[in-house]
Amino acid sequence: MKIISVNIGAPKTLKWKHKTVTTGIFKKPVPDPITLGLEDVVGDTVVDRKHHGGVDKAVYAYALNHYKHWQELYPDLDFNFGMFGENLTVSNLIETAIHIGDVFKVGTAKIEVTKPREPCYKLGIRFGDAKVVKQFWTDTKCGVYFKVLEIGEVKAGDDFMRIIHKPENPTIAAVYEGKKSKA
Repeated sequence: MKIISVNIGAPKTLKWKHKTVTTGIFKKPVPDPITLGLEDVVGDTVVDRKHHGGVDKAVYAYALNHYKHWQELYPDLDFNFGMFGENLTVSNLIETAIHIGDVFKVGTAKIEVTKPREPCYKLGIRFGDAKVVKQFWTDTKCGVYFKVLEIGEVKAGDDFMRIIHKPENPTIAAVYEGKKSKA
């Protein structure tokens, strides 16, 4: 696996369903390395600290291989890496093969798998269509949250290398399937 893109976002305030909403989901690729901090990515916007950021959700990664699926569903959208609010766009990130507790070395950082991403209405804002949230629940293309074990820098082109594997723990896909039944 490789880092295809590193992405950060600035706060954006807009109208959604007759309410004013501020969000950090509008992430864009940046050319320079980003620093993975203990509770978030340095320089990235995390607006809703109750549901995003923090030790167990410091970094969000999404699979490059999932983009095609969404581009087919939303052909009129201008897709860029960071479209799902991810900090790291990763090649061959497969939720059925990644287990809770797996540890990865990426750039100069070490990160540990903690949980799948549960979509919220802000994904609908990003896509301009609330139905994407329900569609996101239909399979296991959810992406992965990580906690940072060692602060470090990551850039596009870096290897995303598993250094500790925990096959005895559930996969991200299995945890997500359990959450889907409650959604």
